[in-house]
Amino acid sequence: MKASKRSTVEAIIFLAVLIAVFWALGSRMGGGNMLKTMMNTAHDLLLNTVFYLMGITVLTGALSKLMAEFGVVTLLEKFLRPLMKPLFHLPGVAALGAVMTFLSDNPAIIALSKDRSFASYFKKYQLISLTNFGTAFGMGFVVLITMFGYGSVGAAFVGLFGAFCGSIISTRLMQRSCLKAWPTEMEEMVVNASQEELAEERVESGSHNSIFMRFLNAILDGGKNGVELGMQIIPGVLIITTAVIMITFGPGAEGYTGASSQGVPILPWLADKIHWVFEWLFGFKAMELIAFPMTALGAVGAALGLLPTFEAAGFLDGNAIAVCTAIGMCWSGYLSTHTAMLDSLGWRKAIPKALGAHTIAGLCAGIIAHFSYLLVSLL
Repeated sequence: MKASKRSTVEAIIFLAVLIAVFWALGSRMGGGNMLKTMMNTAHDLLLNTVFYLMGITVLTGALSKLMAEFGVVTLLEKFLRPLMKPLFHLPGVAALGAVMTFLSDNPAIIALSKDRSFASYFKKYQLISLTNFGTAFGMGFVVLITMFGYGSVGAAFVGLFGAFCGSIISTRLMQRSCLKAWPTEMEEMVVNASQEELAEERVESGSHNSIFMRFLNAILDGGKNGVELGMQIIPGVLIITTAVIMITFGPGAEGYTGASSQGVPILPWLADKIHWVFEWLFGFKAMELIAFPMTALGAVGAALGLLPTFEAAGFLDGNAIAVCTAIGMCWSGYLSTHTAMLDSLGWRKAIPKALGAHTIAGLCAGIIAHFSYLLVSLL
């Protein structure tokens, strides 16, 4: 009886919230335009974002498999262990994930974590924290190069430093919360096999093959894993990113037309209510700049598209570039990708912890970038 009553209450609350959200959007956009925008945005994300990300996972999956096959993973572990352990409490081989996500995008870390040889270095809480670690560097190269184009290379590097600090905070917070929630389970090794046994497996699997065949098998097997991973991220990207876009952007130049990436700017409106916080913590002189981190929550690529408008309005000074670089790189669409990444790893229950840790880390990255820029400016 109690379960039935609880179920009824949950249903009523859910319907009330759902109706309120759709009414808030539909009353401004028009019901038909709202539904058209929702469908068009999801379709646009599928074609221009998901397939792009799938291409990344295929290429990085093949690359990670090659690196494992020919011993690069083991080599990285030996050389980078002294740096990774004290800063991130991760094996040295995790640095490969930072490099690959920096050069591509967040899902690159999934392809690595699915590799048995790579995962064998990690305990469970460390492997799960790779979602936070890798996301903090996602699309970093694209963000950095884009910021260079606005004439402040030094400020962009200050932002890179802020993002690096944010990655440490996010990774450590995620590890701490997972260990606290599941202490016994999290201390287990992901792969219960020694490096010698894994090396023997690689030798046995390729002992009768030439170097060319080992190369060919690695890229094909890794690419196949990448396709599977690309399929797994579709629900998270389409559902969550569409929702974020529709409460971040406003109407188009011709008003609400049902085109993709339109919406009601609820997030910027809420942020404007506490503008003094952003002025003090981030040094933003124009509240319009808040749209950048808010948009980066769903897709940092979309956030970069705001920069020409900011520049034309005179909002982009050195501090703004540093802070936007730090937050954009650290957050880089984590609301959409974290869900998909942890889902693919089989740890949906850790999603709230990952999102909470990364929210704090992104804010810290922006604050560190702001005050670091002020310090550099005084030198």
